[in-house]
Amino acid sequence: MDPAVWIVLLVVVLLVVVLLAKTVLVVPQATSAVIERLGRFRTVANPGLNMLFPFLDRVRAKIDLREQVVSFPPQSVITQDNLTVSIDTVVYFQVTESRSAVYEISNYIEGVEQLTTTTLRNVVGGMSLEETLTSRDQINSQLRGVLDSETSRWGIRVARVELKAIDPPPSIQDSMEKQMRADREKRAMILNAEGERESAIKTAEGQKQSQILAAEGSKQAAILNAEGERQSNILRSQGERASKYLTAQGEAKAIEKTFAAVKRAKPTPEMLAYQYLQTLPEMAQGDANKVWVVPSEFSKSLEGFARMLGSPDEEGVFRYEPPEQEVPSEPPEKDDPSVSSWFDMASNPEVAEAVRAAEAVARKEVPTDLSSTPRAGGSADQQALGGGAGNSEQRTDG
Repeated sequence: MDPAVWIVLLVVVLLVVVLLAKTVLVVPQATSAVIERLGRFRTVANPGLNMLFPFLDRVRAKIDLREQVVSFPPQSVITQDNLTVSIDTVVYFQVTESRSAVYEISNYIEGVEQLTTTTLRNVVGGMSLEETLTSRDQINSQLRGVLDSETSRWGIRVARVELKAIDPPPSIQDSMEKQMRADREKRAMILNAEGERESAIKTAEGQKQSQILAAEGSKQAAILNAEGERQSNILRSQGERASKYLTAQGEAKAIEKTFAAVKRAKPTPEMLAYQYLQTLPEMAQGDANKVWVVPSEFSKSLEGFARMLGSPDEEGVFRYEPPEQEVPSEPPEKDDPSVSSWFDMASNPEVAEAVRAAEAVARKEVPTDLSSTPRAGGSADQQALGGGAGNSEQRTDG
């Protein structure tokens, strides 16, 4: 075949290929293409297969519709207190209108960067360094609001703005580290002081509780000793009173027995005179007896005494008559009901109850917390002891 034919065929094939390439446009997913015809906007090609008029339509730009993350270089920003800080920002945005992103601004990424820088300087310039370091969320919100409102006419939606780093000057960092170190040392000293204070308070509380418990114990012991001494004195007085009563009754019975024996013996006046003479030396043994005179009518007095106590017998001599059969004497507590309580050997129930209450208080465990329970218990025991003592006095006086 003639080479010219091959050349023509080759040219035709090339033309067909070029026409197809100029006519068919495949747009990937999440991407859009801005189509111009003879230099004028015609349409926006959506993802998929699109047909173009060859040699008249052309693709002006392809726009990525996905959310983009752009990290801008550190920016030097002056705070309200005239300190320079370096701030790194990260902007998350998405193109929503491809036509506006192409025709409203020449480079939307550079526009977002410059707008972020100026807005950041305006926001941080009204804050101090401390507010800047502690108000990241506030700065992010303000930046996002301004950028979203300003870039909406570019067909861009700003989703989020983050401050990646805020770096103060080295001198400020050194001062901040010293301040933080001083704050930590201050907190440590405060905590140590608080610990020592709590320890001193606990120690004082323990000593106070120990002294109170010791005072309560001494108080209870003093009350019990006083009550025991009081009851001992009462019982001793009762015993002495009963003893004196029994002694008096014994002496009375002894005198009665003596006179009864004298009556049974029927003594004569001579016998009485003899007994009287036997008694005279004992009567004269006193240290105060200097002179002792025997009466002159001693025999007549004895005779009168015999006449008074006795009766004459067959010989005319006065003799004592034997007494009648004596009735056995009753116990002293039955002779007089008012003294029956003197001989009661049973324990006083109020005293026994007071002793049991005191022993119960002594066996109680020492409470861990200082409260009014021991005092209340002590008051109850004192009331019990006081009530028992009052009843004992009333019973004794009765």
